[in-house]
Amino acid sequence: MKLPLLIASRYLFARKQKSVVGVISWISLVGLAVSAMALIIVLSVYNGIGQVTQQLFNSFDPPFIIQPAKGKTLSTADIDMTALRRTPGVAAVSCMAEENAWLTYRQQQAIVTLRGVDADYHLVTGLDTMLYEGRYPFSEDSEYSEFSEIILGADIYYGLGITSHSNVPVMLHIPRRSGPLGVSPDDAFRIEPAFPTGNFLIQQDIDQRYAVTDIATVRRLLDYDSTVCTALAVALDPKASPKKVKKAISSQLAAANSQFTVKDRFEQQPLYYKIFRSERLGIYIILALIVFISTLSLTASLSLLIIDKRRDADIMRSLGMTGRDVRRVFFAEGVMICALAVVAGLAVGFVVCWLQQQFGIVRMGDGNFVVSAFPVAMRAMDFVATFLMVTAISTAAVALTVRRARV
Repeated sequence: MKLPLLIASRYLFARKQKSVVGVISWISLVGLAVSAMALIIVLSVYNGIGQVTQQLFNSFDPPFIIQPAKGKTLSTADIDMTALRRTPGVAAVSCMAEENAWLTYRQQQAIVTLRGVDADYHLVTGLDTMLYEGRYPFSEDSEYSEFSEIILGADIYYGLGITSHSNVPVMLHIPRRSGPLGVSPDDAFRIEPAFPTGNFLIQQDIDQRYAVTDIATVRRLLDYDSTVCTALAVALDPKASPKKVKKAISSQLAAANSQFTVKDRFEQQPLYYKIFRSERLGIYIILALIVFISTLSLTASLSLLIIDKRRDADIMRSLGMTGRDVRRVFFAEGVMICALAVVAGLAVGFVVCWLQQQFGIVRMGDGNFVVSAFPVAMRAMDFVATFLMVTAISTAAVALTVRRARV
């Protein structure tokens, strides 16, 4: 195999005269390199966008939530809260009570998911750091008003016409859980005022859906006692393994004969992560088709090279090489072109992504609040997958072309 490789390398690197075949070969090499570069750049940018979006979700969704397997509510009396807080890897536990609510503010109204949280909620999420305007009122060190307070998603906040100077409360309406409904809204709903102290800007789906108040307010509206909540939010120690902590929590709840489910962040937003993976797979398939099209120029140049070197093939056979050995020469040259193209494409793609990471060359516009430049996240698996995919498609095309050639 050394002689075919030597001859193939001479054909590729040591041409003494420029020819159309040589130009086409280098064009095919550049085409494959550009395809590999585009594939790694697009995947890295998509990874970066997904990473930013996931960080936004993570600022609102706790690492784990514990919910009842059946029904809507759970009681902290049924769970050993002390043992749960002492579970290795658990940093904090917070109670949440969530219900759909009707909000009215002057002449405006909105349907929201009202989430009641306790003083430890800021320990399990980053909501207190994501306020666009106003203050976070639910931590122990906050100046707590004698009236209920609420923070709203930015879309809800501005949709209701609230401003930082507003001194009119938002009216919270939740249908009564017991007793006669009556004929007027006052009879059908439990109503309580809450003063808006600010708004958060996280992600559109969250900003137009959620309003957050203290858990005591939600419990009063729903006639819950002080032990009832709809979920427990669990914070994770940064050094702990999420899988091990989830398994430990599940084992502890199972040992206590408690019917609860433990959901991580992926399970809390299943639709988003399924769509993200599907879109990523679709992008990979589309770019693979582009790579396949790029290999057509490679097969064309290889076919022309075989025709151009037919006299050389006759000389090689006269020197004792078999037809199989001659085919190996052209197959080796095709594979070398593929390898050079993929390595060059990945190298250039890495440099482009690194420059974007360091300097933010391609900007997203001045109006973007989250990031100012397109985010990029390079992953070793993407480089490996790109190398294998481009090499496999190109090698298969070269093998098919050489096999059908008459040499």
